[in-house]
Amino acid sequence: MLSVVVPIYNEEENITAFHAAVSAVLDTTGESWEIVYVNDGSRDSSLSLLLDIQRRDPRVAVVEFSRNFGHQPALTAGLQTARGDAIMLMDGDFQDPPDVLPRLVEAWKGGAKVVIAERTSRAEKGIRSHLFPMFYKVMGLISDFPIPLNAGIFGLLDRQAAKAMISLQEGNRYLPGLRAWVGFPTAFVYYERADRAAGEPKQTLLKLFKYAMDAIFSFSYKPLRLGMVLGGLVLALALSLALIAGGSALFHFTTVETAFGSNHIGTLLTVLFLGGIQLVCTGLLGEYIGRIYDEVRHRPLFLIHKVYRAKTVAEPALRFANDKALAAVEDSVA
Repeated sequence: MLSVVVPIYNEEENITAFHAAVSAVLDTTGESWEIVYVNDGSRDSSLSLLLDIQRRDPRVAVVEFSRNFGHQPALTAGLQTARGDAIMLMDGDFQDPPDVLPRLVEAWKGGAKVVIAERTSRAEKGIRSHLFPMFYKVMGLISDFPIPLNAGIFGLLDRQAAKAMISLQEGNRYLPGLRAWVGFPTAFVYYERADRAAGEPKQTLLKLFKYAMDAIFSFSYKPLRLGMVLGGLVLALALSLALIAGGSALFHFTTVETAFGSNHIGTLLTVLFLGGIQLVCTGLLGEYIGRIYDEVRHRPLFLIHKVYRAKTVAEPALRFANDKALAAVEDSVA
């Protein structure tokens, strides 16, 4: 069976058309299928639209969060809920084209445990069209192990790979990086990323910035090593200036006061420069320490209020993301 996991947050403009398009494409595969929608605390009519679809189609499951927990937790909840032999992840705004799904399935049937949909182009405009390429360039430079660039969450996971990703317990999740980390035979499918069908992007620039920070600090130690590099450069610069000033004074090219500057501008700039480096290094340490604090609290990634699914198969209790607490979930029978 094939499963499609779709996080939903205030997508009332797209839900009906999106479901119709995905259902039509899945029917062409000739396989049994299900769609798992995860309602991430939507404040519009998204939940009621999803429940209406679920009542009419027993192949649809709806996971309702107790509040908004974010895009990555919603995808994780969908992975835990899905029952398919292959699980496809995609967004519900038509930026991930439904007609690519059969190509993902074909690559999976060809032996790949992980199929990554990599973008050949993007339809975003404005500042986002510049920020995304910049992020991928930075990520490619500083990542401690190769992560496919120009690839988001759109793709397919075999049941074995999905279980491996669910077992990873970190709270600040960057699923494209985790997908690369678990390994398994991987195939690539290339596509052109479309613009949203309707509505405004739900990922604000602030959320995207946090997402980028999670990606960088979860998969790279290079920012920590930056402090040592800057410290070494400053030390080398200080020793060079000291040797120049001392040599000039010793051989009477100029006085020590002249060499170091008599108007204190040099001293002020030096203090500001060193202070700036210290603050940057302290901030980088704070980012890592904050993530350590998140992990040691062992808070669950999400809380499920209810799961709506036709009771065709006995449903096991869903686990929280920390894999220790069990969520008592009541099913709503269609």
